[in-house]
Amino acid sequence: MKTRAITAFFFTIVMLASILLDSYVFTVFYLILSVLSLFEFYKLIKNSGIRPHRNIGLVAGALIFLMAAGLHYLKYDVKYLLLCIPLIFSVFITELYKKNKIPFANISYTFVGFVYVTIPFCFFHALGFLKDWNHYNFHFPLAFLLMLWANDTGAYLFGMKFGKRKLFERHSPKKSWEGFFGGMFTSVLVAIGLSFIFTENVAIIWVGMAVLIASFGTLGDLVESMLKRSLDTKDSGGLLPGHGGLLDRFDGLLLAAPVVYAYLYLILY
Repeated sequence: MKTRAITAFFFTIVMLASILLDSYVFTVFYLILSVLSLFEFYKLIKNSGIRPHRNIGLVAGALIFLMAAGLHYLKYDVKYLLLCIPLIFSVFITELYKKNKIPFANISYTFVGFVYVTIPFCFFHALGFLKDWNHYNFHFPLAFLLMLWANDTGAYLFGMKFGKRKLFERHSPKKSWEGFFGGMFTSVLVAIGLSFIFTENVAIIWVGMAVLIASFGTLGDLVESMLKRSLDTKDSGGLLPGHGGLLDRFDGLLLAAPVVYAYLYLILY
């Protein structure tokens, strides 16, 4: 428990610093996180006997993130993102030269890594430029993390105290409906508090963001639990002592970030 608390404290400080310092620190930090998380995903899948194209995947994942981030810094046309396609689809050609009984499983999981890990981190990064395409604003990414953490904390506390009805026992036996709604309630309270600090948006927009984060963040947790159970693995990695791996810490972000970005984009534009 002590190790877990120390890790959580320092990791939270680093996370907040990466958002509050400036756009370049924000971009580099989440580039590193996205690549490490993708590496962790490929390593996890490899334990099942499938051999995704890790090296190509990591290079392509980094390139996808950098080109998505470059839209805000270099202001080039979005069509240049198509330059990633030859590298991404080179996995098909590479697989031709491998002697494997399940070639399309290797190819498929390479692509799943982009969809499950890289693209959500791109959307989270894009939250920092949502208000102004060319200028960084930390309000949305910071609010996202605070609401996500509030949801996790509330779900744990309410679940421990009142949890009786299982939410999805097959994939996560400890989760309960009481914990789910407790987490959402806590996240909404944080959203209302933030509406008094970040006044550029009315409270209902922040509350809507909190509801989506609680809903899809919980689903993201369940999806990652499903992945680990299918691979008979307890933790996605060991990078964070007492917490497991990066995927264990960012499972809620992976499903929630694209949905929250779409919601805010449709509401604000």
